[in-house]
Amino acid sequence: MTPILPARDGIDPATARRTGAVTVWEMFFERASEAPDAVALDLGDAVLTYGALAARATALHGHLAGRGLAPGDRVAILSENRAEYVEALMACARGGFILCCQNWRLAEAELAHCLGLVAPRATLASPRYAELAARLASAPLTFGAPYEAALSAAPEAPAPPDLDPESGLVILYTSGTTGLPKGALISHRAEIARAMCGATDLHVEPDEGFVAWAPMFHMVSTDSVFGTLMQGGRIFVTDGFDPDRLAAIVTREKLGRLTLMPGMITPFLDALDRNGGDPVGVRYAGVMADLVPHDQLVAVTSRLNAPYLNTFGSTETGSAPASRGRIGIGVAPTTLDKRQSSWSRLRLLDEDGNDVPPGEPGEAAVRGPGLFSGYWGAPEVNARDFRDGWFRMGDVFTRNPDGTLSFVDRRKYLIKSGGENIYPAEIERVLLADPRIIDAAVVRRPDPKWGEVPVAFVAARDPALTEAAVIELCRAAIARYKAPRAVRFVAEAELPRSATGKIKRHELEARLAAEPETATA
Repeated sequence: MTPILPARDGIDPATARRTGAVTVWEMFFERASEAPDAVALDLGDAVLTYGALAARATALHGHLAGRGLAPGDRVAILSENRAEYVEALMACARGGFILCCQNWRLAEAELAHCLGLVAPRATLASPRYAELAARLASAPLTFGAPYEAALSAAPEAPAPPDLDPESGLVILYTSGTTGLPKGALISHRAEIARAMCGATDLHVEPDEGFVAWAPMFHMVSTDSVFGTLMQGGRIFVTDGFDPDRLAAIVTREKLGRLTLMPGMITPFLDALDRNGGDPVGVRYAGVMADLVPHDQLVAVTSRLNAPYLNTFGSTETGSAPASRGRIGIGVAPTTLDKRQSSWSRLRLLDEDGNDVPPGEPGEAAVRGPGLFSGYWGAPEVNARDFRDGWFRMGDVFTRNPDGTLSFVDRRKYLIKSGGENIYPAEIERVLLADPRIIDAAVVRRPDPKWGEVPVAFVAARDPALTEAAVIELCRAAIARYKAPRAVRFVAEAELPRSATGKIKRHELEARLAAEPETATA
């Protein structure tokens, strides 16, 4: 490609690229240098300042480098949210390592796959998951006394390497259509762009904190942790969803975006009522408005005096490409159409890669600086999903006359349950491996608490097979939250199929919708 700025007209393109590039560590360290005594992490019973966080991340970089790790090497982490998790994120940002964030909700076999995929040179674990990590990885370093001893004895860290912003920073796992998780590689460039996109579209100020209660193996927390630290803000680290602590923070601190997911809103509002007091100031609430009952949207926006974000994004894209919409305070929406984000391009394509006319459904294909760098170790998937320089999301929309986007369906059939992604293939893989089952299909059913839940249709070979046995079969093989909430036994011939033999999930969904509300859940 011919450079826009030829060398004869100014500096050479390589120099221009280098001087225009920054990394997540460089942006964080600027904030730490400006205000080393400012609080970076509020842990409830303790705080960690920017200066202390920078020092501890540097010591961890020294320890890992002393073990022979080099830029590009992978470091796995298996831990709940805690200060050391953030230290690991920033140590990898400094040293050029890639932190592979393991989902502790997965079954052991799934975790083994995730670790084998990335071949980590080192593994970090919290005491809660130390035994599991020891079974899956070689000599994990456990947070607590062993970790503190390692930091105290760490050799002096080398200077931060001269990283290209395209260097990988984290790998976050996303469910695969084949039933096994894929590792999405996210670069320094993407994390900086996601922070800038949020600053543009959400106008969150540096003094507006972020509550990291959602697991840090999810982009909803990881992206915001990076973005907050690069702006000099305060992160309230909590060990999962604690409605009473969340209510206490909200009535004491100014917050930018307060993460709320289906199933969490009512307990949070109940905690606010129990604790008393009014929110100090929340700029925005929520994610995934599509899965929240409208009465809850009215209640939470009214109580917080803050609009609810009408977002659409993914691990691969961040909050872009369509997360600029808001649901007003006290409003029960009549539509959940999305507004395209400022820093992304979006096309709607047919199966041949052609743009569809306005009003016609098409698969979302995106470009933008916040896009991930592909799936780790999956060249065939990357070749398919990154055709012609556009990333195919697998989600189908129509574009309205006013430019908004109406969600139609997930081309890659996906169940969104309480903030977690569940692909039916993950469950079907387990069911179809059991000799008592002839065939099976899993579909989604709306749920007032979780947004959606999986329901299995099973054609059984063994007439003695029960619903409880099918559910337990799944719980033993995959994460419990992925197990079907209900089982419907059908004859093999009752499974509706297309001309190519594929089961028509929408017909099974219609069958569920027609059931009496008192049906077994």
